[in-house]
Amino acid sequence: MTSSAAATGHEAVAQHVPPGRQRLGSLLIRGATLLLCAIAAVQLLYVTGYFSWGFSNWQPVFLAYIAWSIAFCWGLVLRDGEAGWRAVFVLPAVFFTLALVIFPTFFGFYIAFSDWNLQSAGGRSFNGLANFWQLIADPYFWNALGNMVFYVATVIVQYAIAFGLAMLLNADIKAQKFFRVAFLLPFMLSPVAVSWMIGKSMLEYRFGPVTNLLRWLGWEQPTLLTTPWLAKTTIALMDAWVWIPFMMIMILAGLQALPKDVQEAAKVDGATGWQGFWQITFPLMLPVSVTTIVLRIIFQLKLADIVINTTSGGPGGATDTISSYIFRVYKDRSNVGYGTMIAEVYLILIIIFVALLLKFTSRYMQRAT
Repeated sequence: MTSSAAATGHEAVAQHVPPGRQRLGSLLIRGATLLLCAIAAVQLLYVTGYFSWGFSNWQPVFLAYIAWSIAFCWGLVLRDGEAGWRAVFVLPAVFFTLALVIFPTFFGFYIAFSDWNLQSAGGRSFNGLANFWQLIADPYFWNALGNMVFYVATVIVQYAIAFGLAMLLNADIKAQKFFRVAFLLPFMLSPVAVSWMIGKSMLEYRFGPVTNLLRWLGWEQPTLLTTPWLAKTTIALMDAWVWIPFMMIMILAGLQALPKDVQEAAKVDGATGWQGFWQITFPLMLPVSVTTIVLRIIFQLKLADIVINTTSGGPGGATDTISSYIFRVYKDRSNVGYGTMIAEVYLILIIIFVALLLKFTSRYMQRAT
């Protein structure tokens, strides 16, 4: 028997599972699934008022989910043998994602169609599309959404600055290692710490060193955080100070991976520094640049901490982002139902926007390369 035939025979033997064991595995999977569905259905009918009997909380459903996950993995091993063992290595990650990502998302939709204010003694009640129509007519939501367009647009400016810094650090300059560490320092700080250190301390209207310097230079009332357009620009600058190092380090890694012979050949052919950058370096850096910009936009869509700690969305919502507005709806109004509706609608908008962004960048990359 040849080695390939022996290997095939060994695989066939390893994959063979007795029929009784297969039936037991299938029975275990189906039984555990039916039990989980039954417990979840009973609890769901109880909390919606259709059943008079149920659990006081969702903990039994969570425990049933854990038991089902274990039974499902065990059933796969019994039913599929070696293939089941291979699946078991992947399933824990799948179950973890279901429990902490998929289920909370769908549960959020359940909450979003509810009138649930924590200050009300009545508790949660179903109100259909009332929260959605309230969102459509909410000027603060649309204002925050417009602010997000501004904040996302600043990513392009951040990218240009980060590219310039990366080019500088990639050059043969003195104290290169020192400048690399110095430029990375803002990224090592928490945005919450930055908002308190800069927004609450250095930019404080009465005693902040920055505002005192501006008064000394002749600006009588440096209202950096109380004038709407100035406050929004200040928030954008603080956010850029934190995140530009992230973009810079990714671009720097791409620059260091570029082939040196192509750039040297361009110099030999008489290309100037600008021509070498625009015709060689920049096109070769497109994949890294696109990845950096897309990741930065995704992070920017979650901007909240600097806004919450510095201006709390003010003045008059001028600096609000969607995330900071959701926080204020939860914290100030205790309106869980409406706040969850905003979060779910914003999640859908983000998914659509990122999908279109990835599609556009993919087409752009195909044309460019």
